[in-house]
Amino acid sequence: MKPSRAWDRLTQVLVVSMVLVCGSAPSSPIGARTSPSASNPSAARPQELSPEGQTWLRAAIGSGNFADLHWPDFSDYREQVQKIYELNGNLLSWVKGMEPTPQAREVIALLLQADQKGLSADDYDGSKWSGRLDKLKPAARQPSEADAVGFDLALTVCTMRYISDLHIGKVNPKRVAFALDEESKKYDLAEFLKDHVAGAGNVAGVLAQVEPSYPGYRRTLQALQTYVELAKRDDGEQLPAVKKAVAPGDTYPGVPRLTRWLRLVGDLPAGANVPVDPPVYAGPLVEAVKSFQRRHGRDADGRIDALTLADLNVPLSRRVRQMQLTLERWRWMPDSYQKAPIVANIPEVRLRAYDQDFNIRVTMNVVVGRAYGGHNTPVFSDKMQYVVFRPYWEVPPSIIHGEIIPHLVRDPGYLASKGFEVVDGKQTVVSAGTVTPDVLAQLRAGKLFVRQKPGPKNALGLAKFVFPNSYNVYMHDTPSTEFFARSRRDFSHGCIRLEKPADLAAWVLRDNPGWTPDRIRAAMSGDSTQQVNLTHPIPVLILYGTVIVLDDGIVHFYDDIYGHDAALEKVLAKGYPYPR
Repeated sequence: MKPSRAWDRLTQVLVVSMVLVCGSAPSSPIGARTSPSASNPSAARPQELSPEGQTWLRAAIGSGNFADLHWPDFSDYREQVQKIYELNGNLLSWVKGMEPTPQAREVIALLLQADQKGLSADDYDGSKWSGRLDKLKPAARQPSEADAVGFDLALTVCTMRYISDLHIGKVNPKRVAFALDEESKKYDLAEFLKDHVAGAGNVAGVLAQVEPSYPGYRRTLQALQTYVELAKRDDGEQLPAVKKAVAPGDTYPGVPRLTRWLRLVGDLPAGANVPVDPPVYAGPLVEAVKSFQRRHGRDADGRIDALTLADLNVPLSRRVRQMQLTLERWRWMPDSYQKAPIVANIPEVRLRAYDQDFNIRVTMNVVVGRAYGGHNTPVFSDKMQYVVFRPYWEVPPSIIHGEIIPHLVRDPGYLASKGFEVVDGKQTVVSAGTVTPDVLAQLRAGKLFVRQKPGPKNALGLAKFVFPNSYNVYMHDTPSTEFFARSRRDFSHGCIRLEKPADLAAWVLRDNPGWTPDRIRAAMSGDSTQQVNLTHPIPVLILYGTVIVLDDGIVHFYDDIYGHDAALEKVLAKGYPYPR
């Protein structure tokens, strides 16, 4: 049988696709998991294919590349695409009687709205679906099988991408140095599409279950829609530069623009009266700037310094992008997030402990690892196992060599003056006084170690919260409490310092009989070191989100202090296939 012109065109697309293939396919990003919704048992039988159609489809899937897609390389989904057609007996899932199924139209409608989820409709062929639909019934009087097969393959790939992106994110967090486990969350996409989407009575309802259910994620989605609309309304005018900070009472030519801007983003109440002639920075406008500063992690002093001015001049489109990156990270959340976790958000430098209903039970400022000097606090999840009251501080080798040994070279009595002692590998004290040249040599060689004795001056303070991990990171009290009042709080060597350690201890020990707040305070002010194992280990998540939307709906933005947003944006800009 002579191929039709439609098959000629589609074959040309396939040849181009095969030329574009640039390597072998990695394994599928989706593993097996029980899916969230049952399919409609009355689903219609899929469209049968001619031998020619089956041959073309096998070749297209085998190449892992289809040039008619916006992102042609689907090699990372090839195994799952092949599996769904095998499960269907090489029949089409989305076409019946040469017409798109109702489910196909529902899925396409959702793909076209992907921007509302912080994704991009273009990634799922947003501009192509109208033309593809026109080639099938009822728009086309004589649709070709070639158009039907191309439509079906494109929709299968795009739907798999959309479901995976919405459920676990586009990028494997481990590929961007985030030690978060997504394996337990993955779906078998072929089975999911066949059993729960292609024949569903309510496709939107099924895919709604794919998204994270966390309140913070939902609030961020709502804020995203708000900021998308605000970005359309803003004229993009920049505030004029200043040579020195604008203080309350100063004349500032940017007052008209500042008034419009703060009213737009909600920091200045709609009914506030702000005279603009003369342009004096005063009254409600100062209070609005303070509100803006608080929302952006700054000291709310009401002065428009260089930092505040830079924040004010950030385009709203950039804030929208910040939210999209944060939503991607929300989708990386491990299942342990649902189990009353303790969460420390690095850019926000804040900790929250949640109950099973996501109510905040404890919250406080924290100090995290320095953004410079290789002391970043890592992003990972683990389980808190025990608390140590009046802990020793076992000084890490990097600090011994980088900080303590130089002090000892200048002053052999340095350790004794700071409450440190030298110990061997069995924690036997070798020296608690002046360090001799021989002891110094052994410290340099890594044969001896340094620890700080318990007490109020100990670097770990009076409590240490341990969730064993390969990074040797933990949470602890600190004698350096002055840092908690600062807006920027990245001063540690990587561990997390707590503003209210007694409050956290009371929360994590709530299931340990007898550990009342009074007993906790007594243990912290006692004379001995004491380890208390938690009756029930508690999930700990150290995360990185530069946008936070709390229960009140107010949107807070924070600096990308470690550059993780910038790194993720570069990865996402490359398009599919994303690193899995």
